[in-house]
Amino acid sequence: MTSSLFGTLPSGESIEKFVLTNAAGASLEVITYGGIVTALRVPDRLGDLADVVLGFDNLKAYVAGHPYFGAIIGRIAGRVTGGLLKIEGQTHQLACTDGPNHLHGGKIGFDKRLWRANPVNRPDGADSLRLTYHSPDGEEGYPGNLDVAITYTLTANNEFIIESEATSDRVTPLSLANHSYFNLAGEGSGIIADHAVQIFADACVPADNDMTLTGQRQSVDGTPNDFRTARRLGDVLPRLFKSHGENYLLRPSVSAAPSVVARVIEPASGRALTVSTDDCCLQFYTGVSLDGTLTGKSGRNYPRHGALCLECQGYPDGVDHPDLGDILVRPGTPQRRTTIYAFSVV
Repeated sequence: MTSSLFGTLPSGESIEKFVLTNAAGASLEVITYGGIVTALRVPDRLGDLADVVLGFDNLKAYVAGHPYFGAIIGRIAGRVTGGLLKIEGQTHQLACTDGPNHLHGGKIGFDKRLWRANPVNRPDGADSLRLTYHSPDGEEGYPGNLDVAITYTLTANNEFIIESEATSDRVTPLSLANHSYFNLAGEGSGIIADHAVQIFADACVPADNDMTLTGQRQSVDGTPNDFRTARRLGDVLPRLFKSHGENYLLRPSVSAAPSVVARVIEPASGRALTVSTDDCCLQFYTGVSLDGTLTGKSGRNYPRHGALCLECQGYPDGVDHPDLGDILVRPGTPQRRTTIYAFSVV
């Protein structure tokens, strides 16, 4: 693992970049601003490496604003209806940053915080980086002092593993996610129409015109959101709600170990991505808000549907809908989650 200076914030704080590599030549680049994954290079069927996540090559572009490229999202990933939390008889008002809703942790969520980074020694020799952050009581309206640790690992088998652990001195919600935008043909290579997507979920929770989750479980059977069998995205996007994607319900509670929940194949390169998690939900997003105004690392603009996101998380409104997954951290009981993005070829 190597580290270097990535840039300096307007506040004067230095941002480091860490590069994790494996023997096959795959690499993962992470910065301490937002815990952002800035690059992820994996081989195609011929062994040629390409960067498969959207992002920038400089700190200024990230600070200027972006659609959460590669960032850690928290305390709650997704939209909290009305920004309201009702916990143990108390109501907490969060900032409404997306229409009538609270989105992705608020005005200054985990994606804009400075994380402390330390390399981790693993018995298998894989490169691992541990990122930690202390979120004080009241930050963005959330109750409780919260300590979060997220470990990124790149294995010899081209698996990008994300392990999180969190503790709090008060009951507080936490639903983390990684917001990487994937294009398996390579960053900046165009739209994802030829990607074949499979999501192993029988139900989802649809959203209304404000993208507010309805809280109602809906079967995917017979709908455009049914990806139980792999489907080419270009054949489906025109029929998806706002071509956005949905919050898929994977299981009613956290599982004992990660299981496969989604798979993506890009036929030209042969790259395949298999997603595993122990969490309860998967937010599928098709890059509908990309509009060609952002220029990425390749020097090319990112068009609408230029990438997809597969965000493993808890149910954002889980405080009000515990039947869709418990997202509360309780004193004395750490919350632990694991997500694996495994790359291979077909």
